[in-house]
Amino acid sequence: MALEPEGNNRLLQDVLARPGNETCADCGNPEPDWASLTLGVFVCQACSLLHRSIPHITRVKSVQDTWDASEVELMAAMGNTAAKAKYEQKVPAFYYRPTHTDCKLLREQWIRAKYERNEFEFIEKQEPYSAGYREGFLWKRGRDNGQFLSRKFILSEREGALKYFNKQDARDPKAVMKVETLNATFQPAKIGNPCGLQITYLKDNSTRNIFVYHSDAKEMVDWFNAIRAARFHYLQVAFPGASDEELVPKLTRNFMKEGFMEKTGPKHTEGFKKRWFTMDDRRLMYFKDPLDAYARGEVFIGSKENSYTVLAGLPPSTQGYHWNHGITIVTPERKFLFACETEAEQRDWIAAFQRVINRPMRPQEYAVEAHFKHKP
Repeated sequence: MALEPEGNNRLLQDVLARPGNETCADCGNPEPDWASLTLGVFVCQACSLLHRSIPHITRVKSVQDTWDASEVELMAAMGNTAAKAKYEQKVPAFYYRPTHTDCKLLREQWIRAKYERNEFEFIEKQEPYSAGYREGFLWKRGRDNGQFLSRKFILSEREGALKYFNKQDARDPKAVMKVETLNATFQPAKIGNPCGLQITYLKDNSTRNIFVYHSDAKEMVDWFNAIRAARFHYLQVAFPGASDEELVPKLTRNFMKEGFMEKTGPKHTEGFKKRWFTMDDRRLMYFKDPLDAYARGEVFIGSKENSYTVLAGLPPSTQGYHWNHGITIVTPERKFLFACETEAEQRDWIAAFQRVINRPMRPQEYAVEAHFKHKP
């Protein structure tokens, strides 16, 4: 005898309660409330919208809808754990697996890579980011005029560098970015393009930014994962005893926090000026504009064991600020004074600084700190 719809939905809830089905198959978000009938996976609402963009591969349905017995059987036969074993069987260690907090581009391309292109079932499909060499054209923002122009980029693991060229037939690159200090983070809102990628590297121990995009989403994510692959193989050589689990978090990083604050100079008598701040691990950088190539200045944030502290508010004698929510960072050398526009921003910045200050310094960070102390 066929079950009533309520009975089918109760059975579906039993399937949903199985291990592996309690989080989204694609981004790990807890309590998924949608399912792909064609793939047999449970997903969150945000990922269900991305599944809708590939209707020839996947058809989604809310777990709150009325289900018939054959649909429930299909979900019971597959489920997230079995789907993962099939569609993620050969994901390279360096490949970025997005979470629910990542930008739409990364999440959508992960879904397409798994289910539409079957990239992790056939290793040859991973050639674009696994080959150790990649070249192509990206739109790069000009340092001085802010225009995006097409530039040739070459990433070579053998040379340990990412290079770009100003002219198509140029023999010498305009910049050589060593894989050792390379980072890449998607910044669609800041760059104003859904495929916008910010690449940073160190030049003379100062941070340099370049902003790029490509009109093809897959192309951009392939560049991102090729950079991660190059970093992974560099770190495997640099730290021969390290496990994949230790190396993977070091491949690329998102900034801890970014936003506008006001700052004053070392004498604390100059007027406060509005600047864009980026907290990148222990480097606090400030820029006149969020898309500047070079920071106007960088501040090293050490640990509490080394006499670094963060305080809410400004010293009583401080003048010249427009925003009322102050922050004082005390370093062994001097105090840095900042002001935030809102109390919420002040709270978020203090929390970010506190996270860094609470973390003991690693041996290599002492060398970075020493360089900051000897800057002219």
